[in-house]
Amino acid sequence: MDELATPKIGVLTSGGDAQGMNAAVRAVVRTGIHFGAQVYAINEGWQGAVDGGTGIRPMGWDDVGSILHRGGTVIGTARCNAFREREGRRRAAKHLIEHGIDRLIVIGGDGSLTGTNEIRHEWPSLLAEMVELGEITQEMAQAHPSLLIAGIVGSIDNDLVGTDTTIGTDTALHRVVDAIDTIASTAASHQRSFVIEVMGRHCGYLPLFAAIAGGCDYVFIPENPPPDGWEDQMCARLRAGRAAGRRDSIVLVAEGAADRHGNPIKASQVKDLIADRLGEDTRETILGHVQRGGAPSAYDRWMSTLLGYAAVQEVLAATPESESNVLGIRRNRIAQVPLMEAVQATRSVAGMIAEGDYEGAMSARGASFTDMVRVFDRISQPPTADEQDRAGSMPRVAIVHGGGLAPGMNTAARAAERLGIAKGMNIIGVNGGFPGLLEGDVRELSWGDVEGWVGEGGAELGTRRTIPTVDQLYALGRSIEKLEIDALLVIGGYNAYEAVHLMVSERDRYPAFKLPIVLIPASIDNNLPSSELSIGADTALNSAVSALDAIKQSASASKRCFVAETMGRRCGYLALMAGLASGAERVYLHEDGITLDRLSADVADMIEAFKRGKRLFLAIRNERASELYTTDFLARLFEEEGDSLFDVRQAILGHIQQGGNPTPFDRILATRLSNHAIDALAEQLANGGDEARTVGIVGGRIEFAPVERMMDKIDLPNRRPKDQWWLQLRPAVLAVSHRDAVAGERPLPVLRAEQ
Repeated sequence: MDELATPKIGVLTSGGDAQGMNAAVRAVVRTGIHFGAQVYAINEGWQGAVDGGTGIRPMGWDDVGSILHRGGTVIGTARCNAFREREGRRRAAKHLIEHGIDRLIVIGGDGSLTGTNEIRHEWPSLLAEMVELGEITQEMAQAHPSLLIAGIVGSIDNDLVGTDTTIGTDTALHRVVDAIDTIASTAASHQRSFVIEVMGRHCGYLPLFAAIAGGCDYVFIPENPPPDGWEDQMCARLRAGRAAGRRDSIVLVAEGAADRHGNPIKASQVKDLIADRLGEDTRETILGHVQRGGAPSAYDRWMSTLLGYAAVQEVLAATPESESNVLGIRRNRIAQVPLMEAVQATRSVAGMIAEGDYEGAMSARGASFTDMVRVFDRISQPPTADEQDRAGSMPRVAIVHGGGLAPGMNTAARAAERLGIAKGMNIIGVNGGFPGLLEGDVRELSWGDVEGWVGEGGAELGTRRTIPTVDQLYALGRSIEKLEIDALLVIGGYNAYEAVHLMVSERDRYPAFKLPIVLIPASIDNNLPSSELSIGADTALNSAVSALDAIKQSASASKRCFVAETMGRRCGYLALMAGLASGAERVYLHEDGITLDRLSADVADMIEAFKRGKRLFLAIRNERASELYTTDFLARLFEEEGDSLFDVRQAILGHIQQGGNPTPFDRILATRLSNHAIDALAEQLANGGDEARTVGIVGGRIEFAPVERMMDKIDLPNRRPKDQWWLQLRPAVLAVSHRDAVAGERPLPVLRAEQ
């Protein structure tokens, strides 16, 4: 491509660092190369542009190798005071022009993005000024008449209005919840209270969602200051929790928390209050910058990669008339958000809080934020003595697990029990799945029975893959009648869905099955209909990515190809997302199949890569990608063809993907789905309904679908949905992992949200 015709893209990270920035930088560099652009790193944020020289450097494909798993930002970040002045912005523009850069991707907070928008608007006048001063020629100014920009928000606080989540938020939530889990074990040992300060100067996302995922008792957030007399309310709730069986009490305080009069609420103040009022041994912990550091989560790798990929397309397609946009996430899709509109809306939240418009402040954070404030209030309050006394006369709702184990099943059951009590239900736990229901092996669950389940892996109620046979249906119906069950909440995977579908299809013969039923998706395979995400899939993905990180590190001292196998049966979700999050060079899916021609091409690319100096080549294979081209076959093929150029190892990740404690994402998803399921059952019980429905996430929204139509959405031979949203990500995987891949004739938008 002609040098003058080659687009020049600059990428910089500015403001506070956030885990996942490196994934975005890597994606920008490699996607830019993929689409024929030259990408430059601007070191230390805008300071590198102001300083020029080595502050701006061209980036090649290998320059961003081995950074996906690293926290922070390898190109550095800083707050540049000089850039706040026009003189500093003129110097930055001069140095950009000298490199031919007229497209910028800025990864940072609202301050960084505002400054970027300012230089964009000043660009024509800055050019004219530099021409007049003789700093650039008229030809240079004419060649770069405008600055085209795209923003990506990097902020662990998740504080930009207009996007559901920002780079670094998920990882920070991991850090906070890990700390809560760790503290909870020592607190329970000593029957001790802990007050934990969490980042969130202006936004309560981290403390609120960590409180839900960590099973905390009370939380203080900026958007919803506690009412007057909160001291009594908090102490009463902590006291009731202990009476209901809790051995520990944990309170989260956002660093920017205040009461309704604007008086700051500090962790030390809350600690002293609990100690004085309740006479408990109370400790204070300030998590600080541990929330900002460390390796990014799987989500902050793959979603940041998509944002970087989309940002390159944004600046390459932009025109001088284009609006300045921030690329964010809305309903699990890439969304274009007008930059200054988002910044102004974000800054308006503080004004709403100051004016006492707390509903408005919470609404600005998104509908799910407001919902989860209310959900936390319901699940953290123990039932009153009157509610406990009335439980025996309330509708009996049975919780049943079915299918394979998925981390987060316990979280869903816990939330259902506590939310069910708040809705006036008597919650019955069924032991051992549908066989337990058939045998009448059940127990009534109390608020205290599910204490500690929020973060536990496995399934305390037990789960089985067993589907009732046709000749067992009569006995199953009789058992439901004998147990006086009024509604069913089924949490599980594909086998659970088949079992409920069978029951619904036989309702005419067995009237006992004519009761309200809600199915909650829980499967690490993420292969269930009417939901884009299943409980357990995020945990499995993080486990796989952690294992792949270790595998890649083990190969650092040699030249090696690794062939790793993920679970998922004939659904390639885990394989593709693990490949995207771990930086795999090749991913083999059952959806695509494996051909000899493809393997031949891959071997040739692999050999060429190692000849160029590559030290590691990672290939990931979905366990059922091919019946004949097995993981062992691929490893042997690569080893034979590679001769002595590199060695080959294989790793079958196995059941580590199914074990472990659920991630914060899976805990929150489980709580959200259980909340909507319980509400739906309560409505039907009140109205005498008997619908059987699935509940799931579709386009970021909670949606219900009738079980009767479930099979219409399933590819039955392969036990997966006919429409799988994540398959749209394949172009991004190709762009960032396949060095010599040819770009398509048209830009490929990935998971674009409706505007």
